[in-house]
Amino acid sequence: MKAKIYGIFLICEAAFMFAAAVVSLYFYNKCGDTDFTALLSSAMITGVIGFILLSSWRDKKRKNGSKVTERIVTLDYRDSFKLVVGTWLLFTVFGMLPFLMYGTFDNVTDAFFETMSGFTTTGSTLLVNVDGQPHGILLWRSMLQWLGGLGIIVLFLAILPAINSNSNKVMLFSAEATGLGVKKLFPKMKNTARILWTIYIVFTIACALCYWAGPMNLFDAVCHALTTIATGGFSTHQASIGYWNSKYLEYACVFFMLISGVNFSTFFFLFTGQFKQFWKNEETRWYFGIVTTLTVLFVVLFLVAPKINTILTNIDDYPHGWEATVRASLFHVVSMLTSSGFQSSCFNYSAWGGLFLVPTLLMMISGACAGSTSGGIKIIREILCLKAIRNEFRRVLHPNAVFTVKMSQEAVDLPTIWRVHVFILFYIVLFIVGVIVLCIDGCSLHESVFNAITSLSNMGPSVNAFGPDGTFFTLTPMAKWTMSILMLIGRLEIFTFIVVILTLFTKKR
Repeated sequence: MKAKIYGIFLICEAAFMFAAAVVSLYFYNKCGDTDFTALLSSAMITGVIGFILLSSWRDKKRKNGSKVTERIVTLDYRDSFKLVVGTWLLFTVFGMLPFLMYGTFDNVTDAFFETMSGFTTTGSTLLVNVDGQPHGILLWRSMLQWLGGLGIIVLFLAILPAINSNSNKVMLFSAEATGLGVKKLFPKMKNTARILWTIYIVFTIACALCYWAGPMNLFDAVCHALTTIATGGFSTHQASIGYWNSKYLEYACVFFMLISGVNFSTFFFLFTGQFKQFWKNEETRWYFGIVTTLTVLFVVLFLVAPKINTILTNIDDYPHGWEATVRASLFHVVSMLTSSGFQSSCFNYSAWGGLFLVPTLLMMISGACAGSTSGGIKIIREILCLKAIRNEFRRVLHPNAVFTVKMSQEAVDLPTIWRVHVFILFYIVLFIVGVIVLCIDGCSLHESVFNAITSLSNMGPSVNAFGPDGTFFTLTPMAKWTMSILMLIGRLEIFTFIVVILTLFTKKR
C-alpha cells in the first residue's frame, strides 16, 4: 500500500518538474537558458520510479467460495507517521535532481540542504549568485516551497481518491499539519483538505497579481507569490524583495505574509460571512496584537539605539525618516514572526546592533499561528503554556480552587496541556543538541544558537556570515546535514519524527 502511495506522490512531483521544464524551454528560446534538459531528465527519472512503485503493488483478491472479495489494506497510526516522514524524504531526494543535473550544486550534501530548505519552507540557501540561475531552476525552487507550505500530504488528500480510501486520513493530516491537532471543517477529511488548498491557491493567485501590478515582471511575480504564501523566503534575486527598492512591493509583501501567518481554517469562516467566528479565535487576536506591539518596539529601538550607543558604526544600515522606519520595522516583524525570511530595502538586522537581536531571536522561536504555513513553536502553544503557568501560581494562593485553561472561550483538556509542555521541552532539547553539534563543528556559540533556531523554526536567515546578506555556503558538510535534519524535524513539528524513530526500536503491538 505504501509503495503505491509513494509512487503516486513521485508521479505528481514529476508533473511539477515537467511544468518547470516547460517554462525553461520558453526561456531557452527567449534568452538562451540551458536548464531544460536537466529539468526534463529529472522529471522523467522521477516519473519512471513513481510508475515502478505504483505498479509494484496490486490489489490482491481472494476467493471465498463463489464470492470474490478485495483485500483491504489499511494504514495504522505507525504507518501514517512513517508514510509522512518517508514522503518528505523521498520528495527531497528526487527534488534535488534538477540542481545536481544542471550543476547548480556539485555534491549531494549541498543539493539536499537546498531542497530540504525549500520543501520545509525554511528559506536558508547556499547559493551565492541567485541572479545567475536560469529561470527553470528558480521556478523549481519556488515550487518546492509552495508544495511544502501547506503540506504535501494535505495536497494529495485533497486531490487523490487513492489516498482517501483504506487509510487513516485524520492521522495523515495530523502528522503533517502544524498545530495542536486537526479541526475538520467538514465531516470528510478530503473536503477539509480541499477547502484549505482552495484558499491557499486563491491567496497565491491574488499575491501574484498584486506583485505583477507593481515593478515585478510576470515570472518574478509568480515565483515570489509561491514563496510568500508558503512563508518560505526563496527569491529570484540575491537581494530578495529589496532588489526592487519599492515601497509598494514591501507593503504588498507584508500584507500577504501577514495573512499567511493566520490559521487557514479560520479564513473559511471569514469567506462564508461568519465574521464573529473568525474574530472569536483567540490566537488570531494575539497574533495581530503581537505584530502591532513588536512593530512599535522596533520603531522605538531604531530611535533609541543611536542615543544609547553613541559609538555605533552601522548607522547607515538604519532606515531614515518616519515612514521608512515604520516600514522597515513592520516588514522585519512580519517577515520574522511568520518565518518568511524575506529582506526589504532595509533588512540587515545582523548589523543593527545587539538591541535588535534578542527580540528577533524570540520571533524566530515563536512563529505565527497554528494551521498556517509558518514555522516556530506557534502562538497557541505559547498562550496555553502561559495560562497553565498562571493557573499554577493561582493554585498556590488558592489550593482548593479548580482552575481550567481556556482558549477561545473553550476549556482545554489536560492531555493537550501536557502535550504542549512536552513539545516545548523537546524543542528546547533539540535546540541544545543542535547548538552543541554546530559548536563542535566550528561555528561560534552566537552563530550556533541562531543557526539551530533558524533550522528548527524553519526561519531562513541567521547572523554574521549566515545573516540576511549572506548564505550558508561556508558551512561544513556535518553542519549542513545537522541543519537539514533540524529543518525536517521542525517542519513535521517534532512529534511525527520522534514517533517514527521510536517505532524503529520498538516492537509493534
